[in-house]
Amino acid sequence: MTEDAQFLIARLLAHQTLRREDKLVKRALSDELFRADVDARLKACGMKFIDNVYADHVTLALTRDSESKVFGTRETWQNNNFSLARDGVALLVVLWSLIILPKRERQEAHQLAEENQNDMFGKDKPMPRAEDTSIGISYRALLADFGEKLGKKTRMDMNLGQLVRYGFVERKADLIVEGPLLDLMMDTDTLKDRIINGALSDIFKIPVRTPALIEPIAPISAANGIDLDEPVIDNNTSVEE
Repeated sequence: MTEDAQFLIARLLAHQTLRREDKLVKRALSDELFRADVDARLKACGMKFIDNVYADHVTLALTRDSESKVFGTRETWQNNNFSLARDGVALLVVLWSLIILPKRERQEAHQLAEENQNDMFGKDKPMPRAEDTSIGISYRALLADFGEKLGKKTRMDMNLGQLVRYGFVERKADLIVEGPLLDLMMDTDTLKDRIINGALSDIFKIPVRTPALIEPIAPISAANGIDLDEPVIDNNTSVEE
């Protein structure tokens, strides 16, 4: 167990992300003793294991207590540790909103549809994988809808290139699709209401209403602001470009 835990952590440090289907990742997600060993080793280094059932990958991140000690000497660490400008952070939030939120709704609807079929054996099919439910968005449509707000074509292309290099999104001709980190770095429970009913309400075609005050929750892989003029993310994944 000791060698396997060490090997898994080393691979995550080297590759930044691993797929959930990976043998050792599956073990970490299902074997409590093995996961405890992995978590203990990471905690001793100020890090933690990051996963969620909606994502096809897992990654590592700093614990909250380690952030200031690691990034405190950098002026932008409270905003992000990827050296993204404000319009780059805004683009990231927009892409997350337009790709991840609909994907999660499709995943949840698929699961509920199975439950509503009254399976005589009482068995639910597994949550659909991200790659089977995630639909990309058109670059041209993104530019038309958000280009003026996100620095026009030149700035948006530059920021999009950074997001591709960091693994948040991938480009497939005109299509922008989910990358390994896009669904691991945001706190959906905190941001969903703010995004759908706030900053992007016109995109989601839902009337704006005043949201209840929500105390920011800032896990290492969470974003805590969605104002497109001055967004703030706290995405301290452990491996940088």
